[in-house]
Amino acid sequence: MRSNMIPATGTRVERQTAAQHNLRIRRQTERSVARHYAKSHYEITRRLRDLDHEWDIERVLEINAASVSLIGLIAGAIWHRRAFVVPAVVAGFLLQHALHGWCPPLPLFRRLGFRTAREIYIERIALKFLRGDFKDFCQEDVGNAGPLMAAASK
Repeated sequence: MRSNMIPATGTRVERQTAAQHNLRIRRQTERSVARHYAKSHYEITRRLRDLDHEWDIERVLEINAASVSLIGLIAGAIWHRRAFVVPAVVAGFLLQHALHGWCPPLPLFRRLGFRTAREIYIERIALKFLRGDFKDFCQEDVGNAGPLMAAASK
């Protein structure tokens, strides 16, 4: 589905996040890449494995929505039918997030530092450059984290 009113999938969360939180997340990522510049192949590989297990913002929102929905369903079944409104509201928030990249818990989770899959992927690519995975493709010096991040962002 393509529409000018619906933001691109890869950047919709970042577009709905306050600039200072996006900048903080980006700087943390750049620092991580810079820290690994002089690290061994093994240490970079270990960081890449850590990134494989990092929960992205989508996963965090999904588990949050599922948990709140289940609580609402259980409360509706045990205590009062009005609690069934909770999963309905959560479903609306999930729909809003899927379409526009925003839902009520998003600002909190971004403030806590949860990254998008794209942000995690950018760090992965930069670390792979440092590890030498692309040495046959790139002849220039890769000693600066900034250009590495720019290349990985493309």
